[in-house]
Amino acid sequence: MLKDYEIAKQNKMENIESIAKKMNLSKEEIEMYGDYKAKMKHPLTQKQKGKLILVTSINPTPYGEGKTTVAIGLYDALRSKNINAMLTLREPSLGPVFGVKGGATGGGYAQVVPMEEINLHFNGDFHAITSANNLICAMIDNTLYHGNTLNLNPDEIYFTRTIDLNDRALRNITINDSKYQRKEKFTITAACEIMSTVCMAKDMSDLRDRLNNLIIGKNKEEKYVFVRDLNITGSLLALLKNAIKPNIVQTIEKNPVLVHGGPFANITPGCNTVAALNHALAISDIVITEAGFGFDLGGFKFLDIVSRMNHFNVSGIVLVVTLKALKHHGKEKNTPLEQLKEGLKNLDAHMENLNLTEVPYIITLNKYSDDTEEEIETLKNYVDQKGISFVINNVFELGSKGAMDLAMEVLKLDGKKIHYFYNLTDSLEEKIEKVCKKLLHASTINYSEIAKKKLEDIDSHFKNLPICIAKTQYSISDQKDLLGNPRDYTVTIKDLRVYNGAGFITVYLGDIMTMPGLPIHPAAELIDVDNDTVVNIF
Repeated sequence: MLKDYEIAKQNKMENIESIAKKMNLSKEEIEMYGDYKAKMKHPLTQKQKGKLILVTSINPTPYGEGKTTVAIGLYDALRSKNINAMLTLREPSLGPVFGVKGGATGGGYAQVVPMEEINLHFNGDFHAITSANNLICAMIDNTLYHGNTLNLNPDEIYFTRTIDLNDRALRNITINDSKYQRKEKFTITAACEIMSTVCMAKDMSDLRDRLNNLIIGKNKEEKYVFVRDLNITGSLLALLKNAIKPNIVQTIEKNPVLVHGGPFANITPGCNTVAALNHALAISDIVITEAGFGFDLGGFKFLDIVSRMNHFNVSGIVLVVTLKALKHHGKEKNTPLEQLKEGLKNLDAHMENLNLTEVPYIITLNKYSDDTEEEIETLKNYVDQKGISFVINNVFELGSKGAMDLAMEVLKLDGKKIHYFYNLTDSLEEKIEKVCKKLLHASTINYSEIAKKKLEDIDSHFKNLPICIAKTQYSISDQKDLLGNPRDYTVTIKDLRVYNGAGFITVYLGDIMTMPGLPIHPAAELIDVDNDTVVNIF
């Protein structure tokens, strides 16, 4: 079979004006970024009419399990049935593109295009967010240099610099200035607070308020200091005025897609923007969206933070599984079939959590060419015994034709409510305990000294905010090597930080890092340009 970029290259795209018309957008309502990309000038915030379907998965392998691919194929299948559907996806980060996982535009015959441009600079959103973030950091250090008029405590600066690359050398640095010295670190752009803030903002007015409320640190009187105290909100908005506008591209099957925002799900909510979702829900009968990594991360946080704070009703969930991921969770067994049977424990863990949400769901196998009939039948029988709908899809090889059965099952999903794991009025400690014990299945919780110190202070100043769990994506626990369905373990709360602009409190578990590193042989060694065409992006 052809490689992803070869399939994308062979595809003849429609002009973006034609694609926008399929969303009832005129040329005057879009900003062109060449022939095949555009932004919406004025996204809708009117009443939602569409059903919202969330695509998530079990705990993935390092290479991903194809949630984006499945979401694209499912969407194309719905459109092929003349159903008024829309798809909203996240933008790729350059970290994974040049690292291990690769791009995030789907695969095979279920892709969004132009894939190489979306995977690289796209319409400049990541660059704008990086620049806005680092302007704040530059102003913080400028304030410290010029007499420290805000009386900032250099040891209590919470806002950190960012770059959209995997660079482990920037995890911890020291700023040595002639007038002061302080510790600093870089976060990858997809995990920075400006990214989450843009993704949670409804419009420019909302974004202004959220930027004003960003916390930069504390002063020497132990009082919080905010971005509004730097007097640069106008400059930040100038940098972000285009980044907040949703991007329009197309699938290989020439259906419009909104690709906007790119937060990492292991640290932030891990889904696309509220602005894109609002617009899609206003114009469509059914909206497909995707949240990163497993349900214990992006899927749960989509319900708990994004849906809760924006009153989105999720009608149903598609849980993507692959045989390779299930066998990964049972890898201590000898034969592939034994590994699969053992790995079903991880599926159990996610099914248990999904049942607690009371949102109806179906399970779909993202089929690979080397999956055996015996293994597929083993999985099907197991899910059937649980009384959950099970559908095989083959969108990678067949595009929309490989998701027709899945589309029919999705249309049956009609959830009316979400059961949340905690109340917003609970104390911060209660919220953490309920999520760690119900969702992550931990038995005890251990707080680091840093987290203990921050817990009471944050709880006394920031009430009624949801929490955002930051942890490894490879296990339902906070320890990447605890595969399957771990129970009765101790979860460690490493740190706490208020993402006040985005509107949640991030709880860092285990050894989670906000700046990834590159593998020994990163994808950056393979990517090249041939006759003005980028090749070997996967």
